Amino acid sequence: MPHSQPIIPVRAADGHSFELIHARSPEAVARLLFLPGMGLSARQYIAFARSLAAKGIDTLLHEWRGLGSSSLRAARGVNWGYRELLELDLAAAIDAARDASGDKTLLIGGHSLGSQLALLAAAQRRCDCLGLVVVAGGAPYWRCYGGWMRTALRGIFVGMPLIARLFGHYPGRQLGFAGREARGVIDDWAASGKTGEYRPRNVGLDLESHMQALTCPLLSVRMMDDWFVPQASLDWLTDKLSRSTTTQVSISHFDGPGSADHYQWMKQPDSTAAAIAAWWAQQAPQPA
Repeated sequence: MPHSQPIIPVRAADGHSFELIHARSPEAVARLLFLPGMGLSARQYIAFARSLAAKGIDTLLHEWRGLGSSSLRAARGVNWGYRELLELDLAAAIDAARDASGDKTLLIGGHSLGSQLALLAAAQRRCDCLGLVVVAGGAPYWRCYGGWMRTALRGIFVGMPLIARLFGHYPGRQLGFAGREARGVIDDWAASGKTGEYRPRNVGLDLESHMQALTCPLLSVRMMDDWFVPQASLDWLTDKLSRSTTTQVSISHFDGPGSADHYQWMKQPDSTAAAIAAWWAQQAPQPA
């Protein structure tokens, strides 16, 4: 689906190319690099980015490897995991965001899986992030869920990797959850769901301890009708940043139709954008 927003081309160290979609704010007080949820392309967040830009938050939308403007597609012979997403793609995206920011503050945020990877990216690049934003996000750890979801997740974390190995990739579009995902991404996601910890394969850095060392402020925006992310799931994720000052804002309804759930906020993003802008106005260093 085409769009009219400006873009910033990015090339990772292994040659993978993609674009950051840019929603410019002429009087920006900060710049936010925002990471989509699993299976979602950057262009699906353009309305959100525009709303943020109107409120003084210059916004760059990241593109996941394998989706949208990415030069790759997952296949049996084309595979990657969290290591590539973090150490190659997000490293390049953060460099591009820093280069474009000038003296603006760089915030990193994300939705759903993107919120988890935002925290992991910040753990790797502590000096490059002055604030974190979690929107409708949390850890997929099965113990954070109750009822049928607890049982279902334990099966999902076994079944999805098996399906991905069978097909050479995870066919999310056909199965009704996520997109065309690489086997390695599904393996790393499932491992975090089983254990509650982020220890992706081939990543030498202890991400858990580095998250504990983060001190930048964190905002979580929780959708009250989001059964994908119960409060326990959000708490499990944000509690990993034990030294950070955390703020939670809960959104119970929108001005238009639809419930405040895991995806509806993307169609009605103004409340979420306003919450982020108001939070940063309280967090931003004040001029002397």
